[in-house]
Amino acid sequence: MAEPLPRHLLIPFAGRGSPACRAALPSLWLPNLESLLFRLSLVETDTQDESTRSPPHERALAAALGISAADGCIPWAALEARQIGVAEPGDREGWGVVSLCNWQVGIDDVVLGDPAAIEIDATESAALLAAAHPFFEEDGIALHPSSTPGRWLARARIFDGLATASIDRAVGHPISQWSPLAEAARPLRRLQNEMQMLLYTQRVNDDRAARGVPPINSFWLSGTGALQADTLSPAAPAPTVSDALRVAALRDDGPGWAQAWQALDAGAIASLLADYTAGADIALTLCGDRAAQRYALQQRGLVGWAKSLFDRPRAANVLEGL
Repeated sequence: MAEPLPRHLLIPFAGRGSPACRAALPSLWLPNLESLLFRLSLVETDTQDESTRSPPHERALAAALGISAADGCIPWAALEARQIGVAEPGDREGWGVVSLCNWQVGIDDVVLGDPAAIEIDATESAALLAAAHPFFEEDGIALHPSSTPGRWLARARIFDGLATASIDRAVGHPISQWSPLAEAARPLRRLQNEMQMLLYTQRVNDDRAARGVPPINSFWLSGTGALQADTLSPAAPAPTVSDALRVAALRDDGPGWAQAWQALDAGAIASLLADYTAGADIALTLCGDRAAQRYALQQRGLVGWAKSLFDRPRAANVLEGL
């Protein structure tokens, strides 16, 4: 009988420092997570401050895939372009992810709304891409659709080495806090202004207004960089990434985040625990606003086992440290 394949589960937003999610932490009851944490050992920790453009879950995923990149330069767009066959073999050009979004204009600030919540379909996305194409092309940027409506892949030399903030950092915050300020980004800021005027005139937004959904009034650039190798060299099979906590975390919906955690504990976490019981080689990476912690199987001496019997980890304490 073949041995079970290694499994690695990566959970973004496992810890969250926003007020409502933090208040929900003490009430979390996650028996399967605590059982796993008791059986696994902490083997790696990556801690940065919350000013990094690349959040812990993106840094952890990049490391697992064998990608080494500076902060804000993890080449997610270039990787996706390669995976879907848009990028030519050996492509070393810079790529970026263009995410259509709703900028929420307030009295003092303009805040980035979550692009995942704009309810755009493939037809709308294609119509807006056709309208935007000449404006991007004028700046030497080639646009390509992706498999996700409202999310385009852009190819241009300017994206190689240009640090940009992940959407997961910027959602819910003032645009000015996370927009790229490098001199190389000036043409992009001008393009963003042009796109805001263009989008205002599009029939797509008239139809959206009739449906009662927010207008698409700008875009966010992220995932910029170039892939430097034809073949990535991951140390192990790619992790499974769970987005179960994302929406509630970004909205600071404490009860919703806690409920999503309970479902995750009863689902994917319970499944990982079952794999461990069946003898599989498993790993678990928990990510918060500042840190990512990877837990895996590791031999423990008798002293370590004895200590663990009296030092069982509490899930809430572990998550609070993220």
